[in-house]
Amino acid sequence: MKRLLCAGAVMLIAGSSLAQTDSTKTTDTVKVGNFIIIKKKGGAEDRERVVHSNRIVVTDDYRRERRYRRRSAVSTNWFIFDLGFANLRDNTNYTSAASGGYFKTLNAAAGPVNEGSYKLNTGKSSNVNIWFFMQKLNLVSHVVNLKYGLGLEMYNFRYDTRLSYRNDPQPYVFNDSIGFTKNKLYVEYLTVPFMLNINTTPDSRRGLSFSGGISAGYLTNSRNKQISGERGKQKYRGDFNFEPWRFAAIAELGLGPIRLYGTYSLNRLQKDITRVEQYPYAVGIRFSNW
Repeated sequence: MKRLLCAGAVMLIAGSSLAQTDSTKTTDTVKVGNFIIIKKKGGAEDRERVVHSNRIVVTDDYRRERRYRRRSAVSTNWFIFDLGFANLRDNTNYTSAASGGYFKTLNAAAGPVNEGSYKLNTGKSSNVNIWFFMQKLNLVSHVVNLKYGLGLEMYNFRYDTRLSYRNDPQPYVFNDSIGFTKNKLYVEYLTVPFMLNINTTPDSRRGLSFSGGISAGYLTNSRNKQISGERGKQKYRGDFNFEPWRFAAIAELGLGPIRLYGTYSLNRLQKDITRVEQYPYAVGIRFSNW
């Protein structure tokens, strides 16, 4: 009997000890995303407070802690797409250019190359750009930033004329003897842009931002594509005495999710030897997150 009483007393003491320990130390912690949720008995001291950069909310049953991440100094935007209209500012002295060797007359009926030979269909002349990436480097409080990137600039100049480009044996242009249903000059550059960006609302994507700077591009492809009833589809490739480097003034305007861009060539499309002075430019819409 004494042994049973002793055993019962020991079990009673152990049970009360465990109960006391559980009531004071049981805490369940769960992490969900940026939140740390700590289950804990509440009391009169429960309250809401802010500690440094962490917001701590204390309730009767839970304490939630949210840690705000610091904004990175560099942000990256992948695969930006531009769609716009392209044109040329033509400052060519055609009397002087005709005396050089770049213009040729291969058919008397077609006549010599002149200003009218370069007439564009502006509604079908386009500029399409694919930027592999663009980065924004914070300079001043994310309001002033440096933007730079890498991508391809592609120009399609649609002629309403018989102007033709050839590269054999030396580059030259001439008026062909037949008409074309499609006559396009395609020019492509691998380009690196540099812009100073001003973002008036760095904490929102719906504010006003604008950027301006320069770009440097290297000629990677150029061809003259022609379609006619007589010859079908033909493509003529070559550099056509174009400048290998293109330097341009560039700008961007953002209003909320809408972004417009513009680019204007600072050097001419053709080399000096051609005596042709044409400066490509383009305006359009940019599909970008920022």
